[in-house]
Amino acid sequence: MKEIEILGANRFDTFTKTREGSRAIVVRDGLILLSHEIISGWYLVPGGGFEAGETPEDCCIREVEEETGFIVRPRHQFLTLREYYEEYRYISYYFVCDVTGCGQMHLTEAEMRRGLEPQWIPLQEAVDIFSRHQSYAAESEEKRGSYLREYTALQEYLRI
Repeated sequence: MKEIEILGANRFDTFTKTREGSRAIVVRDGLILLSHEIISGWYLVPGGGFEAGETPEDCCIREVEEETGFIVRPRHQFLTLREYYEEYRYISYYFVCDVTGCGQMHLTEAEMRRGLEPQWIPLQEAVDIFSRHQSYAAESEEKRGSYLREYTALQEYLRI
């Protein structure tokens, strides 16, 4: 399993807060499952932060169902990605997952306002979308960083 660090341009000299979460790479018939925010147009690999007592695998399963309505089984973790922005250290555990069934989406109010919905798109199209991460630097460091994270993860996924 690979470990990668991303140092944001706006990072502080030291971090004081850590947020851990899991993300799922789900590919079926050449299509990858992404969470698409219709209002902003953002795409993200499904996932999110740990809840109390969760393992990385449990978080991955819960977050994918909440965001997409699909039930997944993590096959293996292939990447740990550490990002540093402002006073935060973000740790993301990436898993290759299989869809095992359908559940029910449970979106937060913020996700509903952003129009979050699952989308299956060609894997290479997702790579192309995330490869443009630097073009968002002037617009939003959050979007640039999110897209860099997802691009880095997909590049590692394609290597396995």
